[in-house]
Amino acid sequence: MTANRVSKQIIAMGGGGFSMEPENPLLDMYILGQSQKERPKICFIPTASGDSDRYIVRFYSAFVKLSCTPSHLSLFQPPTADLRSFVLEQDIIYVGGGNTKNLITLWKEWGLDKIFREAWESGVILSGLSAGSICWFEEGVTDSIPGQLTKLKCLGFLKGSNCPHYDGEPERKPSYHRLLSEGLISEGYAADDGVGLHFIGNTLEKIVSSRL
Repeated sequence: MTANRVSKQIIAMGGGGFSMEPENPLLDMYILGQSQKERPKICFIPTASGDSDRYIVRFYSAFVKLSCTPSHLSLFQPPTADLRSFVLEQDIIYVGGGNTKNLITLWKEWGLDKIFREAWESGVILSGLSAGSICWFEEGVTDSIPGQLTKLKCLGFLKGSNCPHYDGEPERKPSYHRLLSEGLISEGYAADDGVGLHFIGNTLEKIVSSRL
């Protein structure tokens, strides 16, 4: 761990960033700004989208304009056999949206769940939106199964549950409230599109928004 890193940061976005607000880089700039480096290494993880080429291209198109060194990690075309070293060399991990159930399954198969925990504990900033937000919590509200919103057990780096797109998708709010009222999901955090929840350790230190 480098001496100037702040330990254990997670920035969980309800929605937003380059993929949802391509003309509004405020959340992405906020994430970069939490690194102590002038040009932090930021690695995009597009697992939840099936490592979509289009999504990866959009990431690079956005981040080459910002003060950083972007890269990505595809599990369908891994950059190296030593994923642990590759991840631990990064300053920021940025996880994209998509199917959270598939993301969790693939990460565990490749051992990335353990690698990301080690990275987090060593000071690498973890971030992401939608699936890339849910994944860090104990539980999340997901649309991974077509036609319904359900609870999904996630990695548990952060305590409680998470519901992204709280204002952006009409079924999110009532579904989260129903799961809570029926005791089917633990208490937690809902985030609107354009909102980032910034945790240091397990404490929510700041809430930021890219919108007025």
